[in-house]
Amino acid sequence: MENLSKFISQKAALLEKVGIDQAKAEIELILCHLLEVDRLKMYLDGAKLLSDTVIARFDKILEKRLTRYPLQYILGEAWFYGRKFFISEAVMVPTPETELLCELAINFIRKRSLARSRILDIGVGSGVISVTLVGELEQATVLAVDISETALEVARYNATSLGGLDRIEFRLSNMFEAVGKDEKFDLIVSNPPYITEEDYKILPPEVLADPKIALVAGEKGLDVIEELLRQAPDFLNDNGRLMFEIGYNQALWVVELTEKDKRYRSIDIVKDLNRVDRVIILSCKDA
Repeated sequence: MENLSKFISQKAALLEKVGIDQAKAEIELILCHLLEVDRLKMYLDGAKLLSDTVIARFDKILEKRLTRYPLQYILGEAWFYGRKFFISEAVMVPTPETELLCELAINFIRKRSLARSRILDIGVGSGVISVTLVGELEQATVLAVDISETALEVARYNATSLGGLDRIEFRLSNMFEAVGKDEKFDLIVSNPPYITEEDYKILPPEVLADPKIALVAGEKGLDVIEELLRQAPDFLNDNGRLMFEIGYNQALWVVELTEKDKRYRSIDIVKDLNRVDRVIILSCKDA
């Protein structure tokens, strides 16, 4: 191939026609995946490496992506916090918003110098939160629970391949069901389902490909969050924190719920890069 940039532009135009925003970046990602190189090497040597076989595989991937099926599922991988995770249809595709949750969790543990911290990850999914936290916090241990055994298998695979399996315990559990009454944690994190049934009907095709159980939580999207708020204080150490993601319009609802619960002492609402309320941080003891 003589002109790789032209090839990328032409293919990106096809994705743009079906409403895919980051079209060029996705074409680059597909090529890097197929050629097993990083972006720089792809641009330096990609034209020489693109054989007929590679182009045929590229065309098959592109054909499926044009249906708006998520690229991460097609490739079987997703990048998160600088690590490449295995992804299957059994788990949600990780998002940048969850990277924000991880960053806040890491900063909390480091600021408090909680070297041997104990963390509970509710709804582990693909394991991106648990694996990231033990990867960034050298002495932290995590109890990771999920209602789906298949999701737990994906998370175990990622912990094995990326490191941290020795510091993550996996349990099949509907939220706190399999967590012992005497188990306490410095931090409880979760990316819970928070979408309403009504909003689910208008989600983009890429999001609809995620497991519905990981997305939808009742009429107001708060069913799981309410349960999280009800039980979390029983499992937190003094000065511990509960951190979880919320939907774009749920911050005031969560504030109302916590105001009714005298066990909570403080609340922070953190916005994402789009200036949308995204992460709730709760304390149960005066810090």
